[in-house]
Amino acid sequence: MTLDAPRQLRSRQAQGERAIGVIGAGAWGTALAQMLASDGREVLLWAREPELVEEINALRSNSLFLPGARLAESVRCTGDLSEASACEVLLLVTPAQHLGAVLNGLGSYPRDLVLCAKGIEAGSGRLMSDVARSAAPASEIAVLSGPTFAHEVATGMPTAVTLACAGGHPQWERLSAAIARPNFRPYYSEDVIGAEIGGSVKNVLAIACGVVEGLGLGQNARAALIARGYAEMMRFGEALGAHRDTLAGLCGLGDLVLTCTSTSSRNFSLGKALGEGRSPEELMADRRTVAEGAHTAPVLVELAARHGVSMPITTAVYHLLQGSPARDIVSNLLARPLKSEGSAA
Repeated sequence: MTLDAPRQLRSRQAQGERAIGVIGAGAWGTALAQMLASDGREVLLWAREPELVEEINALRSNSLFLPGARLAESVRCTGDLSEASACEVLLLVTPAQHLGAVLNGLGSYPRDLVLCAKGIEAGSGRLMSDVARSAAPASEIAVLSGPTFAHEVATGMPTAVTLACAGGHPQWERLSAAIARPNFRPYYSEDVIGAEIGGSVKNVLAIACGVVEGLGLGQNARAALIARGYAEMMRFGEALGAHRDTLAGLCGLGDLVLTCTSTSSRNFSLGKALGEGRSPEELMADRRTVAEGAHTAPVLVELAARHGVSMPITTAVYHLLQGSPARDIVSNLLARPLKSEGSAA
């Protein structure tokens, strides 16, 4: 008879094991599972699609989301959320807008939940940590964020991330032992809010940088946009209680630079296509993978207004996604009044 999830979890704890699960078999979730399995440890990967579960287990590949990657034998895929919920450490890599629904299916018994999706919940304006605390009050929350392209992590290229732990050093000691690998280096932070805001805002700014690329406006313009966008990130983060040094680190500035300079970024690629003249409706309907910045921009504009924070680039991206022509958006930004670089607008 199969043990229920809590009993499986207690059994593994009694044996001194820390079972690791990854919820979400998109590109990033699959890459994380492969990285965690690089030392031979068994990792349980949950996928929604039955055909993907079968492919990963039979062929050691994920042609749908991470083509070309050969997955370790110790990565095992399941479509049973209750089986995955038995893991003591769960990395949640589902799209931000679906996190609450997935958490509701996991049960509320204690575990470490590591949030790996970057976004803000549409409608409610909640950060992912708030969503997780509401749905899983017995769990301790951490946020993993930083400059990470899935294909590089999957192939074992050196990567450094922020691991922000709401549970402080005791949780950090547990999770760093479970997650760190020779080529995957987490850095400790206690600033969960800062880690989340950096990952959320940079997605919107990456769309803007993609527009600059699509319009052919040059490297000067993109560098200026990154710098002014970083100022927006800082203003917004501080208004919500984030620490400046967090946003100056891997999960803020580091992730911003990476995402704003490569077509490997889904958000940058979306912006580039918009700059080249394609419509938001066409692009959003055609994208198999999620560009979270498109969902984050409207709620970010609303939150910025609520907190009295000026975010002109973010607002421009919002209008762009509503159908305003890219060249008009850029012209409006360039026509803003001249002011001191250190001003709050």
